[in-house]
Order: sequence, then structure tokens, then C-alpha cells
Amino acid sequence: MVATLPAPPKPQTEIKPQPRQREKLAVIDCDLHAAMPNDATLYKYLAPRWRRHHELFGMKGHIGGAYPRAVPNAARVDSWPPSGLPAGGDLPFMQEQLLDAWDIEYGVLTPLYGAGGQDNLAYGAALASAVNDWQIAEWVEADSRLRASALIAYEDGELAAQEIDRIGDHPGFIQALMVVRTREPLGHRKYWKMYEAACRHDLPIAIHFGGSGGGPITGAGWPSHYIEDHGGMPQAFYAQVVSMITEGIFEHFPTLKIVLIEGGFAWVPPLMWRLDQTWRQLKEEVPHVKRLPSEYIREHFWITTQPMEEPPQREYFFQLLEQMDMNDKLMFATDYPHWD
Repeated sequence: MVATLPAPPKPQTEIKPQPRQREKLAVIDCDLHAAMPNDATLYKYLAPRWRRHHELFGMKGHIGGAYPRAVPNAARVDSWPPSGLPAGGDLPFMQEQLLDAWDIEYGVLTPLYGAGGQDNLAYGAALASAVNDWQIAEWVEADSRLRASALIAYEDGELAAQEIDRIGDHPGFIQALMVVRTREPLGHRKYWKMYEAACRHDLPIAIHFGGSGGGPITGAGWPSHYIEDHGGMPQAFYAQVVSMITEGIFEHFPTLKIVLIEGGFAWVPPLMWRLDQTWRQLKEEVPHVKRLPSEYIREHFWITTQPMEEPPQREYFFQLLEQMDMNDKLMFATDYPHWD
């Protein structure tokens, strides 16, 4: 009897690991500074009464802008278009240098024209309307990737609300825009009509670094150098977040969304820790603040990335993100055409 032996095992085919297919994510730039190229362009959109005012008296710039920058307008050297227009003022050049080069799916325009910082509030409101109409006509309608931020005369809550109501249903606008240094803390009631209008149209209020509000631009007074202005930019954001929470803004306007632009975010975890602790000790003073301040921050605030703090060691940055617990609220931004 011949024993039947099992067939020898077939050689196994080596299975090579397949490279992971990386999902391509859409890139949305949340801080793209379009610049009004010249007064001639502004006059196409500015009401005649205010054009005459602008020609005779000009406009007020903010105090922080008076500090000499390392480069003009804080713009990258390579961002000045060959057309001779200001950096950020030439759409075809911006398309070539940013939108096309980096495959930007959407870009959010954030024109810093100083409308809200004018002492003549009616003039500021007219400037805001003109800049808003210009954004739609010459940028958003010219490139479907772009969306606009509506400038508002934020120091007059009624005027700001009127502009938000005027543009609020236009699909080209995705937020209202102001600067962080205001005449009063943003929790004060003079700004509430602005928040009410923003909620009415489901538009976030975007708060960008800049302005002066007529007072010193730091908590200690007037600095000597631009580095103090630039390096100390989180001060005003910190104060505004505290004001909005302790004044109960998010209890009065539970659907309000706030975007913080160009303020960094490494200061957010210490603020949450300190404010939570202080609220536990002093919450009887502010009974309208129903929850931990950190809960309001994580629910109502979004923050852009540029310029962000860069720790000396990589792991510190991941610790910061873990402490914030707001990864879903961080939004990419280039701050184009600014160098910082």
C-alpha cells in the first residue's frame, strides 16, 4: 500500500502593502486681503455726497498703521503686482500667485479699509457700503472661488445692523467684518443691534486684528515700536472674548458665531482656565453667565491660523491643540499678501 502524501504547499504570493491614498481636501483661505486699488475705483461705488467729503477731507487711518513696518503695507515683497496696483489690488495677479498656484477652492476676502474707524460714523457707513459693493462687482462676480466679508460701521450698532440687513441675503457675503480694537468692549449694549442683525441673517461676525478705538493700542499704553504692536496683538482679542462672555452675549444671542482673525490662539487655553476658575469664584456677580466660560468659547468662536504661534518643539504644538480642544474651530488662512 502506497501512502498518499499531502501535496506540498503552494508558495504564497507576497502581498505588498499598497500606498495609502490620501484624500484630497478642499483648501479654503479664510483671510485674503483684497485692496481698494485707488480712489477712482472707490468713487464708482461711493455716494456723491460722500465722494465730495472724501475728496475734501480724506479718511482717517488707524493709529496702529502709523508704526513703520518692515515693508510697505506689511506686504510680501513679491506680492506687488507688475501692474503698479497695490499688493492685493490686482485680481489676475492674485489668481496667478495664490488661487491658481495653491489650488485654493474658496478664498474669503477681508478688505481692511478703515470704514468702521471713522469718527464721522455716517461717512464710515458709506465707505463700508461702497467697499462691499466693490467686492461683489469686481471680485466675487469675477471669480466664483471668492466670497466677501461685509465691512460695517461697527461703532454705531444701528448703522452696522442696517448694512448687515442690506447685504445679508446676498450669497456672495459669508460674514460681517470689523477690527478688534474698538472704543468700548464688544460685550457692551451699543453693539447688540449688530449681533441681532448678524443672527437674523446667520452671518458670523469676523473680528480682525487692527484698529485703535481712539485709545492706546496696548494695555500698558502707547508702545515705541511696531514689534510691540505685532507681538502684542493677542491682548485685544483676549479682552474682547472676556467682555462678550461676561456680558452674557451668547445667552442673549445663542446662535451668534464669532471668527477671530490674525490674533493667534496659544493664549486661548490659559484664558479658558483662568476664566473658568474666576467664574466659579465670582459667578454671583454675573448670573446671566449660565455655563463655564470655556463652553461658550468652544461653542461660539472660530479662529484662523495665520499668524500662529510656533513652539520650539513640535510636540508642544500638539499639546496646545489638545488643551484647546477646538480642532474643528481652527480655520486655515494665508493672510495674503501680508508677510506675517
